[in-house]
Amino acid sequence: MFKRNLDFPPPGVETFFLWGPRQTGKSTLLRQHYPKSRWVDLLKSDEFRHYGDNPERLRQEIESEELSRDGTQIVIDEIQKVPALLDEVHWLIENRGLHFALCGSSARKVRRGAANLLGGRAIRYELHGLTAGEVGKDFDLTRILNRGYLPRMYEAKQPAKLLKAYVADYLKEEVAAEGLVRNLPSFSRFLDAAALCDGEIINFSNIASDCSVSSHTAKAYFGILEDTLLGRWLPAYRRRQKRRVIRAPKFYFSDVGIVNRLAHRGDILPGSDHYGKAFENWVFHELSAFCAYRELNEKLSYWRLAGGTEVDFVLGDMRIAIEAKASPKISSAHLRGLRSLAEDHPEISRRIVVCLEPRAWCTDDGIDILPATTFIHYLWDGGLMAG
Repeated sequence: MFKRNLDFPPPGVETFFLWGPRQTGKSTLLRQHYPKSRWVDLLKSDEFRHYGDNPERLRQEIESEELSRDGTQIVIDEIQKVPALLDEVHWLIENRGLHFALCGSSARKVRRGAANLLGGRAIRYELHGLTAGEVGKDFDLTRILNRGYLPRMYEAKQPAKLLKAYVADYLKEEVAAEGLVRNLPSFSRFLDAAALCDGEIINFSNIASDCSVSSHTAKAYFGILEDTLLGRWLPAYRRRQKRRVIRAPKFYFSDVGIVNRLAHRGDILPGSDHYGKAFENWVFHELSAFCAYRELNEKLSYWRLAGGTEVDFVLGDMRIAIEAKASPKISSAHLRGLRSLAEDHPEISRRIVVCLEPRAWCTDDGIDILPATTFIHYLWDGGLMAG
């Protein structure tokens, strides 16, 4: 069992939403933090029917149980399945001073149904897949680039079968059961096409053509991936540019194992193009989780000139720039983007290349070359943000 970096308040102190992709370990983490909580699991058919038909039963049952205001956390798992429960939660917060942990894998149905989002009375947490810092000393880069960040997949003996089942369950239980799309075969084709564009600027017309839908539908499909937390956009850095830059965002899947499955990559090995793409996804994953868990106000973006020169990741307002290069030997060609960035933004504080070199070193113009394992410690031990 892995010790996750996301922490929660003590029981009975705060109400919050916990969102995260399927199988990231949300329920397990909540049970660890709140072992004596009152639990509602809407994934169970009987509980789904019980509260789905009559949401007011939640309030009636909790009032009859006379739960204490102090030291009690009420957990509702898969809250998106019965959004009407949020009205009852709101009433219990206001009139009984109770605190809830509301867990789910998609806020789409909640938002689109105009459900009660508690008027700012609940904060938001998000659980990402496994990070290298959580795996610890047993971290294996090639293993995680092949299997992905979901705990069960990382530890499995046959991850390929589990990833296939994960995609099937996502289509059946998350997309079809929640009525997110009308044409499931088209959405299934869309997933395959979108996986081939992981970490790239999206051409909606090309994606639409590949899965035989309109560009408008393709955009809506990406919205579903974002709402179900299966992927996220990385915006372009736009402020104070001297030269013309690309302004369109990139899209990354939240789990590289799912990308591998959808894109039919097979086993990816160091030195291959697929390995390099997966490596970039992993660096994005680590940075995204770090920013979320440390509650940083600084946004993550990328920088790219119209001519094609690019830097993979920029943290904050030109505080730190990071390139992901799955190469055992960094050359001047790998540094072109970071050096071009410094010409336009001499205020940049740090420039880093995360790579596969065996030892860390620094270029004459101050670019830090960090092996992946060094980067992990540098990131999660606080060295990245120091200074």
